[in-house]
Amino acid sequence: MLCSKGYEDIEEKVLKGERLTREDGVRLFHCHDLAWLGAMADIVRRRKNGDYVYYNVNCHVNLTNICTSRCKFCAFGRDADDLGAYEMTKEQALDLVRDAMRDPDLAGLHIVSGLHPTWTFEQYLGIVRALHEAYPELYIKGFTGVEITHFAQISGLSVREVLTRLRDEAGLQAIAGGGAEILSDRVRGKLCPKKATADEWLGVARTAHELGIQSNASMLYGHIETLEERVDHLMKLRALQDETHGFLTFICFPFLPANTELGKKVRQTSVWDDLRTMAISRLMLDNFPHIKAYWVMLTVPVAQVALGFGADDIDGTVHKETILHDAGAKSPRALSEDKIVSLIREAGRIPAACDCNYRVLHTFGTIEGLKRHQVADRLESVSKIPY
Repeated sequence: MLCSKGYEDIEEKVLKGERLTREDGVRLFHCHDLAWLGAMADIVRRRKNGDYVYYNVNCHVNLTNICTSRCKFCAFGRDADDLGAYEMTKEQALDLVRDAMRDPDLAGLHIVSGLHPTWTFEQYLGIVRALHEAYPELYIKGFTGVEITHFAQISGLSVREVLTRLRDEAGLQAIAGGGAEILSDRVRGKLCPKKATADEWLGVARTAHELGIQSNASMLYGHIETLEERVDHLMKLRALQDETHGFLTFICFPFLPANTELGKKVRQTSVWDDLRTMAISRLMLDNFPHIKAYWVMLTVPVAQVALGFGADDIDGTVHKETILHDAGAKSPRALSEDKIVSLIREAGRIPAACDCNYRVLHTFGTIEGLKRHQVADRLESVSKIPY
């Protein structure tokens, strides 16, 4: 037993594989034993995924930063006449991906964008269709529940029709997990009243899953939400997953305050809070296959440590990402596949390259082989020390 005093009942549930309650989740957010939280989450992580850590070699395509929503926590969105506003043409999007294709291992595209005030759904669809036709070998994970809701509103189509056309005409294979923020009407009313409601976001995910399109889910935390609202957010995602089984992974997004309106009042989360939230998410979301440590927001070192706090996915190479770096992300603009593999191996795990639906493309050895590799690395490092 690893018991943290006062949490023996929760530990017993975790060890038996029993579901935690909302009350358990709230209690966990008041636990100060970070090592115990990590150990509990790591038990669940190993039970679900063994010693594999997943990643993908991907390119981000952010079509435009001109956005009608202008959320208070966002540093990416612009008005059309703002300094730095941009909107990609089809040709520019193709050029961006053509440049990324210099990486021979590139496997997929992650396409998210602003809610442009004058673009039609057909314009968004046309760009993605062109990318799919030019590079049919690349998987496409595209757009958030917020964007899908926007497309339905501007086109007069239903959410189901929008998703069907994106899938059938433009090769969409999965939906991005952003835009969930905190699934609370109170929080959304204060921070992002111009975009999809909590129910609309959940409704898009439900419809996508019914159509066989899997999706991710996320939580943007560390701003004006309460700890109870974090737990309620996780409970809503868990309930929908019980219903549809269509979520692939959950991503913890710590709020990055730099260059945002909200940043004048809110300080960035601590590493302690980031790791605590990661671990509790793994414990509460017992029906989610994967938990992602998104290194772009967490920073590379924290993401690597998060692999011991319930995460089994470190995202990917993330070529061309702009949204979060506009918000002051201190992480690199991209990582090489070799660097990601090295980070995973240092954590004692087996790197597994996958597509957006977690179909494994290739792995890098076994645990036994990994141990031999680590010993060889250490001996090589020692041999280089001048005496």
